[in-house]
Amino acid sequence: MVDNQQPTLPELPPPGSDDSLVECALKVLKCPDPWKKAEYTYATASMWREGVIKCVRPTPWQHLRVPDRPARSDDKVRVCTPGEAPRRGKGGTLASRQALLHSAVHIENWAVDLSWDVVARFGLRPDEYDMPRQFFDDFVKVAEDECRHFTALARRLEELGSHYGAFAVHDGLWESASNTAHSLPARLAVEHCVHEARGLDVLPSTIAKFANNGDKESAALLRDVIYPEEISHCGAGVRWIKYLYGVAHGTQLPPSEPVKVASTDTEADGTVEGQLARLQVEEGGAAPQQTGTAAGRCQSRDHSHYADGACGSSNSDSQLSSTASSSWMADARKYGSVEAWFHSLVRAHFWGALKPPFNEEARVKAGFGPEWYLPLSVHTQQQQQSS
Repeated sequence: MVDNQQPTLPELPPPGSDDSLVECALKVLKCPDPWKKAEYTYATASMWREGVIKCVRPTPWQHLRVPDRPARSDDKVRVCTPGEAPRRGKGGTLASRQALLHSAVHIENWAVDLSWDVVARFGLRPDEYDMPRQFFDDFVKVAEDECRHFTALARRLEELGSHYGAFAVHDGLWESASNTAHSLPARLAVEHCVHEARGLDVLPSTIAKFANNGDKESAALLRDVIYPEEISHCGAGVRWIKYLYGVAHGTQLPPSEPVKVASTDTEADGTVEGQLARLQVEEGGAAPQQTGTAAGRCQSRDHSHYADGACGSSNSDSQLSSTASSSWMADARKYGSVEAWFHSLVRAHFWGALKPPFNEEARVKAGFGPEWYLPLSVHTQQQQQSS
């Protein structure tokens, strides 16, 4: 069993109208009870959406600190190492289906904290990441979605005669989040475009395990509610990596636009192989330039109408230029495409290669085609090593 002890965080009152968004996020992160986390999440999302909460961060905000690890009710859920986690099986027995649902409940519970950690951790770094309001809109929505997933799956688990905490779990998902706590681009790349995308890869087979064994209710919940919303969560990662890449290159991808699927017809060689060959050149450190790719079509736009993190302030060109010396910007400028930058982030912060099969349809819907992930795959790396 993992020694998961942590300092007891002070008990905080529920999120209220006098709080900023970051302060509400911290209240979720410091709340150990998963059901109370859900209540706090629903309340915060409602107040933010209705305009009751008007600020991302208070003034002053420098005294606020994000916990290294969210509070957890260790007496309710036993934590073990990944190798000690129980086998979930293929859904052929009730115990197997309970284990599968329990794992999903635990993942969604962590996903709630991960969403609020993004809001709080990077909302408290405006000098480095002066993100527009749409960024926080996206991750509040992700947090609310993940919370609904958690409560719906936990309720379904109880309908099958079990409960959250009945099985041991591991917290590997948070370990990768801890490793990217220093970098918003790395967090977006690893959590939303690797882990979230991997969830899309395996969800169809998980749905089939329930459907093929007569559990139509669980299959429908996963297929009709959770699956499409998880696609949008991957899309949020892609969307804001593109935005950061545009800022680093002196352009700004308009946050009000939806995620664009990368087009292949703008390249001289529109095949996947042609794109991969282009990316290999760009990953060698080619000088940044505006190209015909989706990454190169970012159009300059004044962001003064987008609310910044502080009350009533704006995300102006002068504020953007004040962060020009940020290390993440210098890193992004090394690469001639957003895909090449993404590859470097994953290689630096994710151990190992990406394993197929890939859910190509879902990944395209999320806004990133094979040129994003195939260069990182086991098959591609094996080919490179043998050549």
